[in-house]
Amino acid sequence: MRLDKTLAAAIKHWDYVAPLVKYPSNTQEFDQLTVKLNQLLELVGNDERHPLMGLVDLLSNIISNYEDRRYQHKLGKGINALKYLMDSRGISQSDLSEIGSQGVVSELLSGKRSLNIRQVKLLAKRFRVDASTFIA
Repeated sequence: MRLDKTLAAAIKHWDYVAPLVKYPSNTQEFDQLTVKLNQLLELVGNDERHPLMGLVDLLSNIISNYEDRRYQHKLGKGINALKYLMDSRGISQSDLSEIGSQGVVSELLSGKRSLNIRQVKLLAKRFRVDASTFIA
């Protein structure tokens, strides 16, 4: 079988690349991957066209996915998840204007009002979590 040139090169160097792009199985591996991403970011700087930007994106996605899975159990469901996400990211009620006025957000957080489908979709997109997170 004849392999694509890029694939053949990746296979040849896989022993060096695999540990870098491996999904972390514990906090220590996660921390090591984060250090590597930070080093890579220092190298790449603000150059969006840097040849290593694809690796930055890949490592960022692996880290983000790990964080989402690791912290998903802390989120809870519904409004509790929203409160947790707001608190952990330093977001105030006025920062959520896309889901309604500050009064609407206040009513949601106090339980006087329920999230509607539009709001659930907007929150899921903003916080990059599954929409079911906001459904009690």
